[in-house]
Amino acid sequence: MTRLSVNINKIATLRNARGGNNPNVVQVATDCERFGAQGITVHPRPDERHIRFRDVLDLMTVVKTEFNIEGYPDERYMELIRTAKPAQATLVPDKPDAITSNAGWDTISHQAFLKEVVEEIQKNGVRVSIFVDADTRMIEGAKKTGADRIELYTEPYAAGYHANREQVVKPYIAAGDLAHELGLGINAGHDLDLKNLSYLKQSLPYLDEVSIGHALVCDALYLGLENTIQLYLRELQ
Repeated sequence: MTRLSVNINKIATLRNARGGNNPNVVQVATDCERFGAQGITVHPRPDERHIRFRDVLDLMTVVKTEFNIEGYPDERYMELIRTAKPAQATLVPDKPDAITSNAGWDTISHQAFLKEVVEEIQKNGVRVSIFVDADTRMIEGAKKTGADRIELYTEPYAAGYHANREQVVKPYIAAGDLAHELGLGINAGHDLDLKNLSYLKQSLPYLDEVSIGHALVCDALYLGLENTIQLYLRELQ
């Protein structure tokens, strides 16, 4: 079964717009779990414009499903991983001012750096996933870093889904097949929603996990959080 990890960054964005603690990100995380989500994802950025580093420390004591912390592996991120010891650390190559993740790692040119980071994180008993484009060369490079999983960057798939889904999913099928052959777990995320999720799941039989935030939170405004999570879980069955 493909697991649904809910990215709660947008909940923190809403909270930060007015200050205070409404909505409460810890309460939302526990509600997501209660409503059926099998994981919680956060991406604390250096400017703390949504999830704050304090949030991560608060969440580490209450998340009962898989806790996934995304981020660029600078020293502050590494310290968070050592302290929180989440189930999974997802490494992204974002610059500090990036609005959102918009490309995967070049696992060839950054291989030595990533290998060192992966080894350090795994010493803490944390699974490591590397955010990559659907490019078989990058999958091979990810394997050489010692990572446990890859997370496929799915924005190109989502952008082309309505025009020609059969064509845009092909690189993801090739990437998924190779990752499975190499013994890598397969995650996916970015711009996945209720319209395009099921087809991706059908096309990637070895898909372990999807991380979904923006679309899910937007849907919840209209449909309610509990109902929305159930709808996403249904798309993954």
